[in-house]
Amino acid sequence: MNTTLKIPHGEDKVVVELTVKELMVLAGARFPNNHLIEVGARKKLNEVLEQTYEIEGRGQSTYEF
Repeated sequence: MNTTLKIPHGEDKVVVELTVKELMVLAGARFPNNHLIEVGARKKLNEVLEQTYEIEGRGQSTYEF
């Protein structure tokens, strides 16, 4: 079974402002005493995705399977 994921405008660029620590966490570094860095970085990415593709609140999906 071959499923292709098509994302309209998938090559468009978005801008996300991250701290150096947030970038390091997303690249694989670990800060064992501060899990909130990773949580904050992922939250920023999810917010940009929601704003860019209007994923939540509209009942529409921009993804095609």
